[in-house]
Amino acid sequence: MSALLLGGTGRWTDPWHPFADTNRALVDTAADAGVPLTSVHDVDQALERFASGPLPDLVVWNLGLPRDDQPVPLPGADAGFRRLLHSTVPMLALHVSSTSFAGDPDWERALGGVWVRGVTMHPPSGPCTVRVVDAGHPVTAGLEDFALDDERYSYQRVSPDVRVLVDHAHEGRTHPLVWVHERPGGGTTVYSGLGHAAASFESASHRRLLGQALRFLAGRAA
Repeated sequence: MSALLLGGTGRWTDPWHPFADTNRALVDTAADAGVPLTSVHDVDQALERFASGPLPDLVVWNLGLPRDDQPVPLPGADAGFRRLLHSTVPMLALHVSSTSFAGDPDWERALGGVWVRGVTMHPPSGPCTVRVVDAGHPVTAGLEDFALDDERYSYQRVSPDVRVLVDHAHEGRTHPLVWVHERPGGGTTVYSGLGHAAASFESASHRRLLGQALRFLAGRAA
């Protein structure tokens, strides 16, 4: 099975997220789940290859938003990016990846929800508790509400078509954090608003959720 991690490197990093740590934690978590991930060192080149080359069986996104004043994605990578999003390749996207292709309708349709500048925010990062609202899905099977050290994304624009699995309460409202989205093109996406830093992965429940998500998606690929 070909499972790729499109993780934050180069221009796909930012000053606020320790991508080297979270990429490593994702690789370790996936290995424990029996779904080995291969890290991509140049995201733009990988997307460019997707235009005409074989697509991977599974893709994990853990990216920031480039701030180098170049197009996102680069012109040479755009066709491969679109081909992947419109394919049936299952995808797992984490945390700040919902900002990575800001304003791109294909990205929003593929994820099922995105960060909206000027609207979306998060409470201060730190110890918190999140709520499992749907334990009847393979991603959250056997899980109950759990505590971790993380940021909790709030007020993202989320499609009514997603199946919300985990949420949290902030300012008197509940906010979806983890969901499953059946994409219009037939693929499946799991998105998690968690995973800000390595501390998030110290939660056994969070690692279990991600491991189950990866196994679920790997099954969809098979």
